[in-house]
Amino acid sequence: MNDPLAIVAPGKVEQAQQLLAQYVVPNYGRLNLVPERGQGALLWDQAGRQYLDFGGGVAVTSLGHCPEVMVRAINEQAKKLIHCSNWYQIAEQGQLAKFIVETVMDEAGKCFFCNSGAEANEGLIKLARKFGHARPQNDGAPRHEIITFHQSFHGRTMATISATAQQKVKEGFAPLLEGFVHVDFNDIGALRAAISDRTVAILLEPIQGEGGIHVATPEFLEAAADLCRKHDLLLLFDEVQSGIGRAGHWCSWKTIVGDRSTTVIPDGVSWAKGIGGGFPIGAVWIRDRAATSHIQLCDLLGVGSHGTTYGGNPLACAVALAVLQEIDQKNLCDRSRDAGEQIQKTIRSWNSPLLSEVRGHGLLLGMEFHSERVEQAPGWQPGTVHSIFIVKKLMEAGLLTVAAGPRVVRLLPPLNVTDEEIHTALSICHRVLQSLAPPAP
Repeated sequence: MNDPLAIVAPGKVEQAQQLLAQYVVPNYGRLNLVPERGQGALLWDQAGRQYLDFGGGVAVTSLGHCPEVMVRAINEQAKKLIHCSNWYQIAEQGQLAKFIVETVMDEAGKCFFCNSGAEANEGLIKLARKFGHARPQNDGAPRHEIITFHQSFHGRTMATISATAQQKVKEGFAPLLEGFVHVDFNDIGALRAAISDRTVAILLEPIQGEGGIHVATPEFLEAAADLCRKHDLLLLFDEVQSGIGRAGHWCSWKTIVGDRSTTVIPDGVSWAKGIGGGFPIGAVWIRDRAATSHIQLCDLLGVGSHGTTYGGNPLACAVALAVLQEIDQKNLCDRSRDAGEQIQKTIRSWNSPLLSEVRGHGLLLGMEFHSERVEQAPGWQPGTVHSIFIVKKLMEAGLLTVAAGPRVVRLLPPLNVTDEEIHTALSICHRVLQSLAPPAP
């Protein structure tokens, strides 16, 4: 790798900052890095400096940057057909859906394709509302309440910020979409108590990503499934960040429940991020089970009830299918599981006084830091977000990571990351944490 202390070429960052400040809405807190090109787990900025990318566009680049399988799929499909209307029979949608139903889910159902994770979760929310009309309360009033969980994140549309149980994403956008009840994650008693005659669904991330890499317990997932069966609710999983091999299995909840997965079968699942490897696409799977006496749940969103102009276009579907086939053929779910276990084992062996915990599954990992010890580190400035401080220090040393809340830094390398790249990344991380550790008393 290049010298981690290399100076960025003068003017590169400043020029980008000026253009963004003048012409782009200031809704992102951006780091001082101007990316120019990438290959695999490596990213280069405009100054030619090389980084190991263990942020992956926030769990998006499943196969790393510019993998040949994606480049080839984009080129070949773009020469044939990029976009056409969903008024027509798009064969690529059928091929992608077949792979998701038969390989990813291994459970009968049907798919809907969109453009992002927020759109995929909108699909789940609309499915729940539709189900609540099809199977109303005893007095005929539609059921509409969806239970979600503190520290969750489901997107930034009006419906998905309403679903998200983090106050910071809601501020300034009231009135929100009503009908969401928030309870503590992994609290079976609180979940049970929150169910009422108005409840229609439970929506959860088996592994909360933006909230700080919080993993559902097997008991919690089993209890949620049992409560859904008992009260005729939909069980909906948001796998936008945790799915498609990221957590060591096609489906992150199966990583968690293991052999008990036959008792935890969701009614709907959302994906985006890694399913396209960097090409924008979102997907929803809906289970093939009865919604009413005459219609299946996977057919409930009928003609005219939901749609999108770009979703499921031939190019997006061809690229996503190429990504999924590569993950399947190269056994990258297993690779993710094994690499993640080794990374966690190595980090725990450091016994760093800055670290309180490392957690997660597969290559969806979070390092949580002690706030008071970070504040004793050289260069700390009061008011700085602790996780952002660590992210910046790692970036200066040549390792890209992603913050998750105030105290957690995520490690999200490609599923095909090499042992050598893992060794280099962990060496950088260890060296940085040693340099930041407060002196021994």
